[in-house]
Amino acid sequence: MADVGCAGIIVADTICGPIPRLPHEGELLAVPPMPMKVGGCAANVAIDLAKQGVDAEVCGCVGNDAAADVLLQVLHAASVGCGQVRRIESHPTSQSIFLIVQGQDRRFLHSFGANAAFEAGQIRREWIDGLKVFYLGGLFAMPALRVDELAETLRYCRERGIATVVDVVVPHGYSGMGELAPLLPHIDYFLPNDDEAGPLTGRADVDEQIDVFLGHGARTVIVTCGAAGAAAASGPRRWRAEAYRCETIDPSGSGDAFAAGVVLGVLRQWDMAQTLRFAAALGASATMAIGTTDGVFDSTQAQAFLTDHPLRVTESTR
Repeated sequence: MADVGCAGIIVADTICGPIPRLPHEGELLAVPPMPMKVGGCAANVAIDLAKQGVDAEVCGCVGNDAAADVLLQVLHAASVGCGQVRRIESHPTSQSIFLIVQGQDRRFLHSFGANAAFEAGQIRREWIDGLKVFYLGGLFAMPALRVDELAETLRYCRERGIATVVDVVVPHGYSGMGELAPLLPHIDYFLPNDDEAGPLTGRADVDEQIDVFLGHGARTVIVTCGAAGAAAASGPRRWRAEAYRCETIDPSGSGDAFAAGVVLGVLRQWDMAQTLRFAAALGASATMAIGTTDGVFDSTQAQAFLTDHPLRVTESTR
């Protein structure tokens, strides 16, 4: 029985790069090997948690195709449970192509695939009953996931004392609190980044973003801010954490690794400062290798890194 259930997006990632530049029209450009790796919020967080010795299981949709075979093999090899992954005929496995150009931000090509079929009804009550923490990754990037059904799932978790952690993927052009507002009162830990929180709240300032989410009923909000670190709040208490400086090879997966650190803090009942430090360490480690999970520290590496690299976290009251 898993301690943490990770529901949501599962993606087959094909990594292209790093390359010095994009090819010109009609040009053939030789590139390094292009491996297929596991990606998507739910799968990434589950793998990162397994590296910390946590019993984690994924819940999501994949196609009935070769890409799904590869993903399931990788998840099994990472000691992640796949009993709640559904193979469907109607959609192929979701896929992304990462274009990593030296000196530039990443470019992505993405096909929703089977993630478009994921519904709250797939999150079985019998499965939830055995969990200690329920994580949902990719809210708003799964069009079949109805808000009212998800709210019932989150309410069910709270009634049974199962902590909920929810992350979002805000599509281009999406704005407003319309679909999010009914969910926030049932979410224990809400984890957007500042670029996602902006269009949701209509605010640019991180503290104002947090105020909007808390005002709509969220218990705890943690907003990641890239190189500026992270800001967290619960009631009147506020925390600010710096970010680790490291040589970034590929920033893909850093947000999911941070989320895994938060989930671990919730599971271990750490205070917020300890949680933010550990989450920041995992997030930084994800950027040190190509792909979303390959560089993420295991528990021993993370503790050693934290010992050697103290991170400043400040607390205040509003």
